[in-house]
Amino acid sequence: MAAHDEIADWYEEEFLAGQRGRDPLGIDRAIRDLLGEGSGVCLEIGCGTGVHAVLVRELGWTPVGVDLSAGMLRHARGRLPVARADAGRLPLRDNSVPAVVSVMVHTDMPEYPAVLREVARVLEPGGVFVHVGVHLGFCGGFADRSDPAAVVLKPGYLDGHWTKESWTEQGIRDKVGASHWPLPALLNAFLDAGPTPRRFTEGGTPLPLVLGVATTTPPDTHRTPRP
Repeated sequence: MAAHDEIADWYEEEFLAGQRGRDPLGIDRAIRDLLGEGSGVCLEIGCGTGVHAVLVRELGWTPVGVDLSAGMLRHARGRLPVARADAGRLPLRDNSVPAVVSVMVHTDMPEYPAVLREVARVLEPGGVFVHVGVHLGFCGGFADRSDPAAVVLKPGYLDGHWTKESWTEQGIRDKVGASHWPLPALLNAFLDAGPTPRRFTEGGTPLPLVLGVATTTPPDTHRTPRP
């Protein structure tokens, strides 16, 4: 995660500065819609600098974050309790949290299907998981969004790959790279993880840039604890 350590200050002080007080991609709207009001711990995997903690608190939850990047967590510590940890092996007991969120980070996790299985392990029976990420159909190295009135799609969507190719130098992909899956691969990963998909949303114009998914663990779920 050295690359994310290197961009942590830029991300906090420049990239996020242009978005404060605004929700151009509908990320906050997606969190409100899919997570909703509740209580208890809401774990954010890949919490970065912790910018979503305020909204999670507004909804009644107690935010806690994990991330691999020490640089990002240096900014996050003033916003929520955090731990430096691998999302593929969370430092939590089985069935221990009522809610988990993943916000705009799945492209940073090449083993995201394994992360989804780990999320399913730590969720309480009846718990909710909310994924908000880039829309795989309209955002990636194959998509040119430089014209605000149109999105140009080039070959590449069907190839699962990692790339630093980007239409802008003001974003994150050109600096640290991003993983890509075709949409069915991501949706099948949700199904394979176990919890039941219950709601979807999109955000961004003129074509969606964000895809949100909420899944719920069955209330009678019982799992064998991990060794």
